[in-house]
Amino acid sequence: MTDCGCDKAKAELEEYLHRELSVTDSADVAEHMENCDDCSSEHLVGIALTLKVRQACQEKAPEELLEAVRLRLANA
Repeated sequence: MTDCGCDKAKAELEEYLHRELSVTDSADVAEHMENCDDCSSEHLVGIALTLKVRQACQEKAPEELLEAVRLRLANA
């Protein structure tokens, strides 16, 4: 494998995070990040953001709020 460079690693970071790259491209990006602090840092930020979004999507509204919304919809 050869170092894919920062441009390619950053361009494909989102796909890398979601495991949407081919095996070869994924390995190239991973290898690059092992040797590049800047891209590795961006990867860590991407992981943190992905986890926060995933957590936020799992939160549920309090039952009182749900009831209030249902009542307003029923009266609309």
